[in-house]
Amino acid sequence: MSVLCTINARGGSKGVANKNIRPMHGRPLIAWTIEQARASGVVDFIAMSSDSKDILQAAKDAGADLLVTRPDELATDQAAKVPAIRHSVETAEAHTGKRFDVLVDLDATSPLRLPSDIEACIELLRTKNAPNVITAMPARRSPYFNLVEVHEDGRVTLAKPLAKPVVRRQDAPKCYDMNASIYVWRHDALFEDPAIFKPETALYIMPEERSIDIDSELDFRIVEMILAERLP
Repeated sequence: MSVLCTINARGGSKGVANKNIRPMHGRPLIAWTIEQARASGVVDFIAMSSDSKDILQAAKDAGADLLVTRPDELATDQAAKVPAIRHSVETAEAHTGKRFDVLVDLDATSPLRLPSDIEACIELLRTKNAPNVITAMPARRSPYFNLVEVHEDGRVTLAKPLAKPVVRRQDAPKCYDMNASIYVWRHDALFEDPAIFKPETALYIMPEERSIDIDSELDFRIVEMILAERLP
């Protein structure tokens, strides 16, 4: 199977200014994701998409194979991610002249994944014969036990009450938080139906310590600390 990795990162960041190129233990944050893709040993080509020249330059320095300038309409705060991914794929395939069997998208702000996570997601796609794979971590809150919602009339209830209430969180159905770290699609699955959730979507579960998505200064500091523990 030929595997294309796309990494999509917009220049505008409100939570952490310039986070995609901000130094993280001596190199730009974006470099960690590019290096993980390469180290996985299963990616044939890496395409970096951004509306920022600075991010594209940092990606080039880190070893990305192709720099994709994202169109303005795909780089707004309201723009969905899947159309940007598809644009990256189309650009990479036009550039290489080949059609990739498997498409992997890595979140640039989730640098705690391991290269083995990328490899395992692709293997899960193969063994499950799934159209796509998403990643998640065990949820801290359960909609069946301690996740509540407020209704229009002011009532507060469990988000998903069961006919027979559970008295221990451990007895509730297992739930997971999507961490957006890794998405994997078969080519046809992405282009024929862009929906994330399909009847045969497979789930790859990652631990919380590899699932942090940097969206605040606190996230950045936590990730720096965890990476420092990993470094030799």
